[in-house]
Parts: sequence; C-alpha cells; structure tokens
Amino acid sequence: MAQGGAGRRAVLGAAVLAAGGGALGLGAGPAAAAEANGTQPSDAQAYGDGGGYRTLPYPTVIGHRGASGYRPEHTLGSYQLALDLGADVIEQDLVPTRDGHLVCRHENEIGGTTDVADHPEFASRRTTKSVDGVSITGWFTEDFTLAELKTLRAKERLPAVRQRNTLYDGRWEVPTFEEVLRWADREGKRRGKRVWLHAETKHPSYFRALGLGLEEPLAKLLRRYGRDRRNSAMFLESFEPSSIQRLAKLVSAPGVVLLGAANTRPWDFELAKDPRTVADLVTPEGLKWIAGYAQAIGPTMDLIVPRDAAGKLGTPTTLVRDAHARGLILHPYTARNENTFLPADFRKGTDPNAYGDAFGAFRAYFGLGIDAIFTDNADTALLAAEDFRPGRRPR
Repeated sequence: MAQGGAGRRAVLGAAVLAAGGGALGLGAGPAAAAEANGTQPSDAQAYGDGGGYRTLPYPTVIGHRGASGYRPEHTLGSYQLALDLGADVIEQDLVPTRDGHLVCRHENEIGGTTDVADHPEFASRRTTKSVDGVSITGWFTEDFTLAELKTLRAKERLPAVRQRNTLYDGRWEVPTFEEVLRWADREGKRRGKRVWLHAETKHPSYFRALGLGLEEPLAKLLRRYGRDRRNSAMFLESFEPSSIQRLAKLVSAPGVVLLGAANTRPWDFELAKDPRTVADLVTPEGLKWIAGYAQAIGPTMDLIVPRDAAGKLGTPTTLVRDAHARGLILHPYTARNENTFLPADFRKGTDPNAYGDAFGAFRAYFGLGIDAIFTDNADTALLAAEDFRPGRRPR
C-alpha cells in the first residue's frame, strides 16, 4: 500500500483511469485462450490460484461498497480505489431494474445516491412504497429500465459527513453487476491475482413478490463469469437467510448470513411467521442451523462487543468462539474513521465528522478474533490488520 508522494499519486491515477471503463488487453494463458474460444474461464483457471476463502489474508479487509469513505459508494471509482488501496474483497449491494438487470445500489430508493431529483422527465416516478414494512418516499430502481437508469449519475450519500466526497458527484454512473464482474476480470488479469467480490441481495423477498427475484439472475451471471464454484473469489450475502439457502441450491460460492440487531427478525422470517429473532440465530443452536447452508455470518459489531450506555465498548460476547466452533467465519460490519461512527472510547474532539482514533478501534476489533471486517476506509484497516497478520488464517 502506497502511503504518500509518487506512490499515492500513482494509486489515485490508476483509480481514475480504470474507473473510466477502458478495456485492458488480454493476457496470455488459460484465460486468454478460453475467451478466444468464446467461453468464460473460472477465476481459478484464469490465475491458477483457486484456493477458497480460507486462503485470504487474515484478518481480511472488505471494502464496504468500495472505498466509500473517499468516493461516492457503489461506483466504479469507489471500487477501483478500494482495490488500489489494498482491500482484499470489494462489496456490492444488488437491486433490480424494471427490466430485470442487477445494478449496484445500497438501496432500491435512489433519491439519496443519484441525481434523479434533477431530472424533470422522472419527476412523476417519485412515489411512496412499503419496503420490508417501512414506508419510503422517493425513486426506486424497479420503476426504471436500465437505459433510463444509465442517464443518472451517482452522488455522495452522506454529504454532511463526507463533504469532500461531493467533489465526485456526477462523475460516475450506476454500474450493473455485470459491469463490475467485467471490471474485476480486467483488474485480475492486469494484476495476475483474483479480485474477490462480496455481493448482497437486497430485500430479496420484496423483489420476488414483484416478479423480480434476485437469486436466479445473480446465479446466471456468476456461472457466466466463472464465479459460481466453491473456490471462486466470491462471497454471497443477505440479511434474509432464505436468500442464501436459495443461492446455495443454485451455485456453490460461499454464503454469508448478515445479522442485524439482536431484537430484530429477518424480513423473510416476518413473512413466514417464524418467531426466531437474531438473538436466536446467534445461539449455538442457531449457528448450527446457519452452518447447514452457509459458510459465514456477517453480524453487526454490537453482537460481538456491545456498547454500554455511554457508547463505549463493553464485554465481548461468546459469538466469535461459538461461530468458529461450528465452522463459520465472521465478517462483521461496519468500521469507519469518523467520530460519529466510532465507539466513545476512540472519539477525538467534539467534531462528529472528524477522524477519531480509528487505529485504536481496529486494534480492538481485530483483537476479538474476527476473520474479516467491512470498512469504508480500507487503507486504515489494512495498516491496523498488519499487526495481526503473521501468517495465514489459523486452521
């Protein structure tokens, strides 16, 4: 990871060039031969390093929506910068368009992440919907064709917190997941190393009820790009366990069940009248059930180390130990550098948007034995992770 001077300029220059989508030449070897024959190789065939997720550096740094601490999230610019900063895995959130294409947005409501409000031709599309039981007003991807969505440009979701990111408003369009897969393949060939992705199905039950199921088109893309295998450089994640179960029947890429606050229930549980809460899923019995179809959990950090009434880190739970005992790895979320997101122990000064002692927070998190972490600031996380990387993941 470059830290300054020419190295830093090279990193930023590469991010700008690659985010523009310019095609790179094909390298020699199995990947080039396969593409010349009109087929798509698996990432293992392309790079000859087909080890699974346990070969990733430990602890693993996941670029949360790319490098969203520095660029508008879920843009090729954000993904590219995260990779250039050294993130081990890059995350995408997936929602559908009206014509069934998967695009990368944190939510299907895009008023806060695109310039759609500035397009008078789409003013009539603004509406109110109930998504997973929550009433939301805005513009929704499922009401746009891909061609219409491509006329929009991305913008910073948290402008009050990350004012500097607004410099890049309007620079990038909304990427499709297929475009991200192509980008990852190009970058993998250029670097001679697989680019790992971490894709989330957003609101899968909601979209299935609209006739826009996410899992089948996602599996089709994964098969097309050779990322459907057990050792593919691919994680699949969802807050709805049934989505991971459905995906597990379609592809073999490792699945991650995301877990919110202890007193909440996954939306598919609500629909199925399943009385279990997240608190039930993090018990030994619940973890055993998850291990029957998934390889990892992605809990909110509070499930691993709760905060007390003052916002400071409290006593760790047994979740890390219990999950590992059942063969599950942990990808908790989300670490950020700003005071407003940090535990009170690590805040500095009174400005909520200023950086606090992020390195101290990362050290505390990694010291808990987690396997990976989602972060908006991959460079900070990687520096902190180096103190915990004497070798590969313990077996």
